[in-house]
Amino acid sequence: MSGSAIAMMAVGMVIIWGGLVASVAMAVIKGKNS
Repeated sequence: MSGSAIAMMAVGMVIIWGGLVASVAMAVIKGKNS
């Protein structure tokens, strides 16, 4: 694999995990507010 392909995979993983963390954080915040 080339460096650019590895970089793209890394960016994709960061975006996916970032979305999961954001959704969990929003759920926790909403739960505390209610």
